Amino acid sequence: MSTVDSFTGAIPTLDTDGVTVHLVAAEPALEVIANAASRHAERPLGVASINLDHLHHFGRHTHLGRASSAPPDGSPVEWLNLIDGAPIAAHARRETGQAHPKLSGSDLIGEVLNLAAARGLSIGVLGGDPALSDPLRSRLARDWPAVRFAGHWAPPRERFATPEGSAGIADEIRAARVDILLVCLGKPRQEQWIEQHGARSGAGALLAFGAVVDFLAGRVSRAPGWISRSGLEWAWRLMLEPRRLANRYLVQGPPAYWALRHA
Repeated sequence: MSTVDSFTGAIPTLDTDGVTVHLVAAEPALEVIANAASRHAERPLGVASINLDHLHHFGRHTHLGRASSAPPDGSPVEWLNLIDGAPIAAHARRETGQAHPKLSGSDLIGEVLNLAAARGLSIGVLGGDPALSDPLRSRLARDWPAVRFAGHWAPPRERFATPEGSAGIADEIRAARVDILLVCLGKPRQEQWIEQHGARSGAGALLAFGAVVDFLAGRVSRAPGWISRSGLEWAWRLMLEPRRLANRYLVQGPPAYWALRHA
């Protein structure tokens, strides 16, 4: 194990198929996010959810693992990598002899917004369907009226295809004075965008939380609590969106799981 500095302080870490995972509970993780959002350091905080899909894209076992979420010194973003998914939590328990909580973005987002309301922070969303802008605005106004909704950026995929296009998006976000940016582009694009353009966006904390935009806007329902606690939320999501998620869970997932068990 090792420790890292700055926002993440002395949080212990674990190497997981070449990806650093922070062994942290919900309350200190939320405090790290809120502090980063408030400070707007030159080197912002990126938050990633580490699950089998993440290992498929960034793990040591795959040829796709071209950019680990533990970038070398000098990275423009400091990463906080949270356990997301029963296999990662089980691996951490095997390696450390202690239980560590699963902290998925969909579980944390409510508390993130509560902290944003308490500290007067603004929220922006990058990604998702443009049709979600009004439901997002309505949900935030209803449940978190003290949070300033800085904007929803849902540009066409082509705009992300060039460095100039992505940089332009970051400039728009900076102009809107976003404190916490939810980056919901799907893996690996969301982590790559944060690494390459997060500092330019001016946001203090950038959360790679994937489907959170759909949950907040009411487009997709969260799994019942007992399903999530039993580690079967992936099956719930597969049932709701089989065409989009079958490849992730049924084709890409098994090799990542094998690599995790034989790390």
